[in-house]
Amino acid sequence: MTENDDLETQIAEWRSYMLRRRAVATADVDELEDHLRERVADLTATGLHADEAFLIAVKRMGRMDELSREFAREHSDRLWKQLVLTDEDAAAAAERRRGLLVMVVCAALAALAVKLPALFGFGFDESAEFYGRNLGLLVLAPLTAYFAWRRETSRGTVLALAGLFALGAIAANAYPLDADSQSIVLTAIHLPLALWLVVGIAYAAGEWRSGQKRMDFIRFTGEWFIYLVLICLGGGVLTAITMGTFSAIGIDAETFISEWLIPCGGAAAVVVAAWLVEAKQSVIENMAPVLTRVFTPLFAVTLVAVLVAIGVTTNAIDVERDMLILFDLLLVVVLGLVLYSISARDPGAPPGFFDWMQLALVVAALLIDVLVLIAITGRITEWGFTPNKSAALGENLVLFVNLAWTAWLYWRIVKGRKKFARLEQWQTDYVPVYAAWAWTVVLVFPPLFAFA
Repeated sequence: MTENDDLETQIAEWRSYMLRRRAVATADVDELEDHLRERVADLTATGLHADEAFLIAVKRMGRMDELSREFAREHSDRLWKQLVLTDEDAAAAAERRRGLLVMVVCAALAALAVKLPALFGFGFDESAEFYGRNLGLLVLAPLTAYFAWRRETSRGTVLALAGLFALGAIAANAYPLDADSQSIVLTAIHLPLALWLVVGIAYAAGEWRSGQKRMDFIRFTGEWFIYLVLICLGGGVLTAITMGTFSAIGIDAETFISEWLIPCGGAAAVVVAAWLVEAKQSVIENMAPVLTRVFTPLFAVTLVAVLVAIGVTTNAIDVERDMLILFDLLLVVVLGLVLYSISARDPGAPPGFFDWMQLALVVAALLIDVLVLIAITGRITEWGFTPNKSAALGENLVLFVNLAWTAWLYWRIVKGRKKFARLEQWQTDYVPVYAAWAWTVVLVFPPLFAFA
């Protein structure tokens, strides 16, 4: 039986399951089948096997109608079989081997990239400044190559990607920045963010104007982060075992671990995590919404507690760089939780308690952002503009606009006056604003502040 025949058999079984329910008309099933086939086609275009694409498509449709949800639950055992068995034809097996080979090559390139500068005298200990400027370039270029290769990206898009990385390399190395300057720290922080969105262009195969492609990349980012954390935790255990084992036989492995295992393993993990998301997308797709449900109330309580503490103690927010980075990361996590909760919920379901919890989370984050902006503005008024304060002001203004409109849309949604799709569209449309700001800090800020 060919892969196409097997897929048609599964769709026929799904259709039969639907038609057995008296409340579902044939026309409704026809419409649902059209949606199912479109989703399967989109997933197989990314390199997934037809069986796996079918299961993921049914699970995603299960968010829209109860019958698909029941079908997915009753056939969930097939998902795990698909993940561990090798019941596939020669073409599918060859495609999987090709994907694995591409990942191995790109992961090896990432490991090589972080060690290659040492051959030219730029070691980790001697050239911390060099790696601060270029680490994002060294690690994310192989990841971009991985997606460009896997997506069979057009030559024009490949040239555009290469041009953006070249621009980043020039900005990171051509400016005369001192090792203790604020601009070099801002470049080290913002260049990886700017380049991560370049990775998104490769992920979308150049179709960056598509809101759906941007949403897919946002989902990928969250799933990739989960896998990367898991790999790093496992790497930590491996490091501890390595040190202990070699120490037991009287060998000091610290040099090997600090100069080879950690940097090379960390760089390769960036690519490996992306491959895992692509290969086993359905597993984390189920995990991410669960984590969203768990952490949304926890973050909401934390932010409210912070606001109460500020009100009771009347202490102003510390506007030192490390604290500002922490607050901005917190606000970005809030937006991520909102995005994942929206993408995972049933768009036809009426607003419920969890939606009110999301609204409370966004409003609390918005209030904290306002307090941060007041603190930054006060320091700028008193001491003038510096690269750090200007970057922090701009970033929090960008976040303020996003959070404010998100809060307004969520309020309209829970009152039944807007659809959830409008909020998702707002978030995906706002992604280029983050990219523009990150590139502004990297390219414009150093000369604007005389490379201070």
